[in-house]
Amino acid sequence: MGNWFGKAGRGFVFGLWSACASVGNILGAFLASSVLKYGYEYAFLVTSSVQFAGGMFVFFGLLSSPKEVGLPEPTEEDESEDRDAQRPLMSDTEEETEAEDEKNYSVQVSDSVKRLQHQPQAIGFFQALCLPGVVLYSLAYACLKLVNYSFFFWLPFYLSNNFHWQEAEADRLSIWYDVGGIIGGSIQGLISDILRKRAPVLAVSLLLAVASLTGYSHSPNDKVINAVIMAVTGFFIGGPSNMISSAISADLGRQEHIRGSKEALATVTGIVDGTGSVGAAVGQYLVSLIQNQLGWMWVFYFFILMTSLSILCISPLILKETRLLFHERCAHHVRT
Repeated sequence: MGNWFGKAGRGFVFGLWSACASVGNILGAFLASSVLKYGYEYAFLVTSSVQFAGGMFVFFGLLSSPKEVGLPEPTEEDESEDRDAQRPLMSDTEEETEAEDEKNYSVQVSDSVKRLQHQPQAIGFFQALCLPGVVLYSLAYACLKLVNYSFFFWLPFYLSNNFHWQEAEADRLSIWYDVGGIIGGSIQGLISDILRKRAPVLAVSLLLAVASLTGYSHSPNDKVINAVIMAVTGFFIGGPSNMISSAISADLGRQEHIRGSKEALATVTGIVDGTGSVGAAVGQYLVSLIQNQLGWMWVFYFFILMTSLSILCISPLILKETRLLFHERCAHHVRT
């Protein structure tokens, strides 16, 4: 996706695109709850069949780059400005036109040869790890994905175990968490595009996520109130999680230091998402351990702690981008 869209508008577009995981969660919950009365094996059969069909569609139909269908690749804002500044001026006289055409033709041939000789190469793992922001966002995503995945996977069990609701009913109610994540990723991505900064938006959302987790831990035994607070929690947790895994990963993989190596996007995205998956895997074990030993309230305390650690991990980026945003606003007011 990072090869198809430039930085302008990337937050909103990727916010919508990253909603595909939440839509899959919603459809999966509906499918599983619909066949659950026939046995758990049918829930696995139906969802795995849909996944296999989707995998075949992706395998035969995925286009990784616009150049595969003859379309120009999107450019970053700085790249387009550089091209405009370096664009040669056309001669006005007819005598100069023929000479310029011959020069341009020879330049095009030499440029083509150079492009063939110097194809962009994928950067190494440690090179990608040393790029600005990669380690900080990876650690933050590990903490946040732990909360996001643990909350989603344990939510139906929590509802049935804590409120004694039926399993199928708890599965259907849990989709409101994903609904909040879909809306949160899109709106927060749009706000980050308008501000041209990602970290401050994440900081505000994660701070409100701490408050929403506290509120949900005291949710009453009422399905409507529970669904509303659940959606709000998904908005402030799922939204930042979608932003880091999509728009921010694309930003990190196409920054100035590796502008000539677009293949680095896959490496950087793999590092961020892989680190997050490690956190999510560890979270599944810790949640079960905490719940068995201390109870559900301490599970929510654990979620609040990990969300706070996410803010702490990106705090240098939050301070840096907040200062830049403040200076830009001050400069704008001075000009006006």
